[in-house]
Amino acid sequence: MRLLVDIKKKLKGFSLEVAFSLEGEYTGILGPSGSGKSMTLKCIAGIETPDEGRIVLNGKVLFDSEKKINLKPQDRNIGYLFQNYALFPHMTVEENIGIGLKLPQKEKKQKVKEMIKAFHLQGLEKKYPNQISGGQQQRVALARCIVYKPDVLMLDEPFSALDAHLRDQLQIEILELLKLYEGGVLLVSHSRDEIYRLCKKLVIIDQGKSILCGDTKEIFRQPKLHAAARIIGCKNISRCEIISSHSVRAVDWGFILETGRPVPENIKYLGIQAHDFCLLDVVPGKVPGKEQNNVIKCKISKIVEGELEYNVYFRNEELEVENGNESEEMNMNSELVYQVRKELWDNRKNKENLYLKIPEQAILLLG
Repeated sequence: MRLLVDIKKKLKGFSLEVAFSLEGEYTGILGPSGSGKSMTLKCIAGIETPDEGRIVLNGKVLFDSEKKINLKPQDRNIGYLFQNYALFPHMTVEENIGIGLKLPQKEKKQKVKEMIKAFHLQGLEKKYPNQISGGQQQRVALARCIVYKPDVLMLDEPFSALDAHLRDQLQIEILELLKLYEGGVLLVSHSRDEIYRLCKKLVIIDQGKSILCGDTKEIFRQPKLHAAARIIGCKNISRCEIISSHSVRAVDWGFILETGRPVPENIKYLGIQAHDFCLLDVVPGKVPGKEQNNVIKCKISKIVEGELEYNVYFRNEELEVENGNESEEMNMNSELVYQVRKELWDNRKNKENLYLKIPEQAILLLG
């Protein structure tokens, strides 16, 4: 599957401007609610029409504003799984699956039967959508998308309507079912975990614009941009000043970090993932910051308990406080969060003071 998207569309109070190209791999589109993810899919599918640009799928031009090309949705050979599955309520399971098939009746019946078996829907053939579970509805909708072999399958928030306890199980099921499909997959989600688990490639959309495209794991490891870091879930982001070719000052946190690698000239922010701090167990009276780089003596403000971990909120204890009042740097951005496994936190030796080290490779340098 080769897909090229380069489009613009103006709406009331919102502008969509996305450009990316994909080839083969499962690809995720990640962004906050209202960022333009679903609108992008609708433009690719032909449900919405861009104001300008091009959409090309496997060499076939679906849309070209200059050449006045705009294929109808039914001529694009795209499978689109909507958030609410869009099953026809007056049709049975087998009727819903076969609705898009243009085959002789005997062949159509055989094809639907094969999909019923492949998607584990035996015994539900004559049921209506309101008589089956959400997970079963999803399998019916997916079977309907795949049965006519589309060039690309687009999934719009496929797990958002499901209860939390069903999501992990159904994600595994969907991955297995998608092995029956040989085309490309485009998955829209605002869930970082879904995208990371399911997609090899990633497009990040923010406020209607595509801001980053590349390998999913590489983007999560080094998001490069402030907005991208925020969207992938980095909770600790500070303005920064470049001190030297290998060191930066975290303006909001009040300390200098050694980066271990050259600092690009366009860097304006730095980030640290909440789970990337290293807990130092030190001997009381010994100051580890004197012996190694990137160590913070922390002043804990609160601890929030989760099921398996603690979120420890803290500030740099050495951040300047003048005349009993907070300095300009001691603002709302000065608080950091450290995410730590319960057993590691509960079993730490030094419970009087908290020292955290930031590994050089964990520092996110952001434009």
